[in-house]
Amino acid sequence: MTTDSLYQKSYIRRLPELAKLSPDTFKAFVKFDQLALSDGLIPRKTKELIAIAVAHVTGCPYCIDAHVTAAKKLAVSKDEMTEAIMVATALKAGSAMAHGLNALQAYDDSNNEELYQKSHMGRFKEFKELNPEAFRAFNQFDQEAMKEGLIVKKDKELIAIAVAHVTGCPYCIEIHTESSKRLGISREEMVEAIFVATALKAGSALAHSVNALNAYDS
Repeated sequence: MTTDSLYQKSYIRRLPELAKLSPDTFKAFVKFDQLALSDGLIPRKTKELIAIAVAHVTGCPYCIDAHVTAAKKLAVSKDEMTEAIMVATALKAGSAMAHGLNALQAYDDSNNEELYQKSHMGRFKEFKELNPEAFRAFNQFDQEAMKEGLIVKKDKELIAIAVAHVTGCPYCIEIHTESSKRLGISREEMVEAIFVATALKAGSALAHSVNALNAYDS
């Protein structure tokens, strides 16, 4: 590798090398990825919006490039894409705030064995008391990101559930699953969204393997 750039679109061309180095596992991943992103109860267009959102949380530039390209072919507009990214941004920020509940618990009682309890969500009001302006600004942003726009509320909740499984926030999963049920989202639809998130999280690791190949060969 003669360039100092760690990310170039051309690097993804090395991905087929994995099929030679670990053929059975590579083949199994490709099959899973195709199934996860294919039309189901959730249409392919919505799955690509979920994929774009999740890719912004995994921080995979290869995934962003691939799924934006796929979304454009399905007539996803730049405005819709941006709405999905804003949902991901709100969920990533929300995950940090939700994990702050654990910080409050640790600060007040570092000997408590239980790190996650549903009752801890009652402590959100403390953030409002401790930093009211920032708390109010976050809430306003979160509400704007999640309200119905070009992407309907149901699809935004599916995006939110998927992203929450990548941020690893049990409070976010709890909140957005409850919101989804109120909107009539089925268990099957929820699982489809989770599998898109799973494929994207795994796909991010797989895509970054081209960087490992470049580093190994340099």
